[in-house]
Amino acid sequence: MKKSVKMLKTKQIEVQGSIINLSIAKDSDYICITDMANAKDGSGRAADIIKNWIRTRTTLEFLGTWEQLYNPDFKVVEFDHFKMEAGLPSFVLSATKWVFQTNSAQSGSSVKVVG
Repeated sequence: MKKSVKMLKTKQIEVQGSIINLSIAKDSDYICITDMANAKDGSGRAADIIKNWIRTRTTLEFLGTWEQLYNPDFKVVEFDHFKMEAGLPSFVLSATKWVFQTNSAQSGSSVKVVG
């Protein structure tokens, strides 16, 4: 079973007039992509925006590369299945499906900021 990351503190930043939440755990920052999607097109479409973003080949390649570098428990074979389907009109991927099927270290609504 995957251990959850305990968020130690949170802070907010303002980006182009929108509040974006950051969670800080040890020496890692996590940015809330749901807040970013809400800022773009309102809360009613945030899930659709994230699904469209996560299903692109470039996003999957970025996430997969990050996971392979920093997550020893990442399921590369599952990732390869997603990567082969990326870009097809019928391909749909939610953040939750990504996390559970690949054993991703990212949470469903936050992305770790590296650097």
